[in-house]
Amino acid sequence: MPFQPAASLRIFVAGASGTLGRRLCLALAVRGHRITGLARHLPAALVEAGIEPVAADVAAWSIRQWRNALRGADVVVNAIGIFRESNGQDFEALHERLPRALFDAARQNGVGLAVQVSALGADDQARTAYHRSKRDADRWLLEQALPTVVVQPSLLFAPDGPSARLFLGLASLPVLALPAGGRQPLQPLHVDDAVAAIVALIEDPAPWIGRRVALVGAEPVSLRGYLWGLRAAMGLGRAPTLALPAGLAALGAALAARLPGSLLTPDSWRMLQRGNTADATDTIALLGASPRPPERFLDHTAADALRWRAQWGWLSWLLRLSLAFVWIFTAVVSAFVYPVGDSLVLLGAVGVPAPLRELALSGASLLDLLLGVATLLAPRRWRLAVWWSQLALMLFYTAVITVFLPEFWWHPYGPLSKNLPILAVLALLIVDDSARRTARRR
Repeated sequence: MPFQPAASLRIFVAGASGTLGRRLCLALAVRGHRITGLARHLPAALVEAGIEPVAADVAAWSIRQWRNALRGADVVVNAIGIFRESNGQDFEALHERLPRALFDAARQNGVGLAVQVSALGADDQARTAYHRSKRDADRWLLEQALPTVVVQPSLLFAPDGPSARLFLGLASLPVLALPAGGRQPLQPLHVDDAVAAIVALIEDPAPWIGRRVALVGAEPVSLRGYLWGLRAAMGLGRAPTLALPAGLAALGAALAARLPGSLLTPDSWRMLQRGNTADATDTIALLGASPRPPERFLDHTAADALRWRAQWGWLSWLLRLSLAFVWIFTAVVSAFVYPVGDSLVLLGAVGVPAPLRELALSGASLLDLLLGVATLLAPRRWRLAVWWSQLALMLFYTAVITVFLPEFWWHPYGPLSKNLPILAVLALLIVDDSARRTARRR
């Protein structure tokens, strides 16, 4: 049926907990629309704003369940997306099968408008699984008998978003490392401008139905220029630059991809090399003005906090690397370098029975090795457990040695006193990860 704009629309937003979806729900609610938000865990702020929650794992939903969820909806927005695959989340399921089920149910229910949030670059030149999965869903949707608009945002900047944290972190480094010289063209868009454009499109969709609409910044900018702009916005001065050869950047991306949650992967490196730009005419028409440039992405009142968070991003990795080195180095020295006989004497001095000393030495070395590896590779949900385990073990070691070998406190090389700054580092990591976990629940 033809879409009839109304003063108050009933809008179903899939992906309501995401960086863009959350803001879109709030912006639409402020405009007086009635919003239903689908997410595994709907943030409390959305529930408090009057968003009707649908919290479910929809992977196995039947068409009837989808139709029931969409009952009464005037508009359906799909803002579900992942940047990289992980256990239980893959592109085919979330970018292809899920949108088809959602929009097929919308068609059967006679929904007046479907909005698919895709990505700039999801086109015939797509080179990555991420872009290809988005492209295939877009093509299928535009072929359906359903009034549809596919919006294709470029690189979005959201102060609390993962990509913004990555670029702010790169911009805050004491030396700007620019892959292949940083000449790659980008056209970043602030997430609030993207939300405003989608709201305008939903409220007046007629000119856009059946189209792909690029949502981009006003002008292209190089990666180098983007990082310099973010650095200036954070109040940081000039810094030396280092041009990384493309091969070294590709190697770095391959190594970083092994870290849980990393946005730096071989695919993201390929996307960066390709560039991410488009004509800004549609974006300007929807906003009624030019979108804000990168130098205005940061609210000046929050610049100090964002600068600290950006610097903490790489400083925390330095702390984790140093911790990992301590645990792994200790494991190697205990097992292969330090005289085993001397180690067994020390274990005897702290009360370990003779038959158990070799087992205790091997077990302690293995435990140290595991803690070192976990420091680098543990998934985010396990990190607090890793930090608390390390803190408890170090307190145990310190207490035992204090009781049985107190002379180590006044040893000239400080083998025990050096535990104090390590305990402080662990306390800092515990506070940081606890705060992050609390923030994710909101």
